[in-house]
Amino acid sequence: MEHSVFVQKVDGYGVQVDQAVEAIFAASERARGLGPHSKVLIKPNLLAKHVPDHAVTTHPAVVAACIRALRRRGVQDIVVADSPGGLYNPSIMRSVYQASGLSWECRSLETQVYTECRSGIRAAQGKLVRQFQLLEPVLQADFIVNVPKLKTHVMTGMSCAVKNLFGTVPGLQKAEFHMRFPEKESFGDMLVDLCETVKPDLTVVDGVLAMEGDGPAGGVPRQLNLILGGENPYAIDLTVCHMMGLPAMAVPYLNAAHRRGLCPEKADPTWLCGDVKEADPIGDFRLPESYTNINFSNRAPRAIRWAVPGVEKWIAPRPKIEKSKCVGCGKCVEICPGHTIRVEQGKAHIDPKGCIRCFCCHEMCPVKAIRVKRFRLFQM
Repeated sequence: MEHSVFVQKVDGYGVQVDQAVEAIFAASERARGLGPHSKVLIKPNLLAKHVPDHAVTTHPAVVAACIRALRRRGVQDIVVADSPGGLYNPSIMRSVYQASGLSWECRSLETQVYTECRSGIRAAQGKLVRQFQLLEPVLQADFIVNVPKLKTHVMTGMSCAVKNLFGTVPGLQKAEFHMRFPEKESFGDMLVDLCETVKPDLTVVDGVLAMEGDGPAGGVPRQLNLILGGENPYAIDLTVCHMMGLPAMAVPYLNAAHRRGLCPEKADPTWLCGDVKEADPIGDFRLPESYTNINFSNRAPRAIRWAVPGVEKWIAPRPKIEKSKCVGCGKCVEICPGHTIRVEQGKAHIDPKGCIRCFCCHEMCPVKAIRVKRFRLFQM
C-alpha cells in the first residue's frame, strides 16, 4: 500500500464511513502490526473553534470510525490530539473539542482527548529545520493516524495530509515558523521537513463535507461524500490536487517534496483503488482567489509583462479587513507572526508594509471578516 490511494464514495457521515475507514486499515501493511501493545495518536484537523457543519475541522464521525477500527485490532491506548492556531492551553483545547463534537464522540468511545498541552523536542534531519517542538502525544506514539480535512488553503493552495501535520507544532510556535520562512518555497520545505520528522503511519481523509474557495476557514462547504486514505501523504495530496484541478507543483510543499525525490510531479492513476472514478477532476471546484491565476506574468498585459517578476511581491494577493464584518475580537492580532495587526476603535487594521501574506489572520477570523485582496490588473 506504499503509494496506494484508497477512494470510497459514502452517503454522508453514516455507517458507510466506518466501512470505508475499515477498508483503509485492512489494506494497510503498517496497520497489521497494531495490537494491545500499540500506543496510537489520532491527529485530526482542529484549526479553530468551529462546529462540524462549517467544514473547517475533521468531522467526529471520521475520528470515531478510526477509533473503532483501532479497537477491532485490540488497541486500547488511543489519544486524540491537535494544536489549533493561536493560543494553546487546556481551557482553549476543551472548548475546541467541545465545539467540534469530538468531546462527546470520544467520551462515548472511552477515548482520551488531549488537553494537557505539553510538548518536547524531536531532532530532525531536515533541509531547513534541525529540530521541532512537537506535542507530547506525537513524541509518545508508536503509530500515528493522520485524519485531515479536504480543504483549499489561501497560502498553500490546498490543505490535506501533509499540511495537517503543522498542527503537531504547539500553538503560537506555528506563527514563529511563518516568520522564519515567510516565502512560500521555504515554508513548503519546512512542511516537508516536518512531515519527514513526524512520519504518520496512515492517513484517513475526511472528504465528505470538504471546503472550496478561500479555505482553510473562510471558504464554502462542498459536499463530496468521499473518504480517502493511504500510507503515503504525498500520494494522497497529489491525488487531491488532481481532483481540485490545482497544479500540484503550485503547492509549495509538494513542489519541495518533488525536488527531494519524495514524489512525482503529479498523481499517478495506477495508485488508485476503490471507487477510482471518484478521483476524477471536479469541474466546478472553486480554488482560492490567491490561486485562481497562479502565474501573474501570464495574466499581465503584454506591454508590461516583462516587469511583473520584479514587482510580484508587491502585487501578490494579500489579506484585507472588511470593516463592516470585523467585531474587534483580536484573534488576528494574536496569531499574526509579524505583529502587523492592531485593533483600534473596535476594528482590526493591517500594516501592509510588515505583512508576509501567510494568511494566518484569514484562517483564524471567526466571522470571515478578512478576505483575499487581489491586484485588479490580474482580475481582468
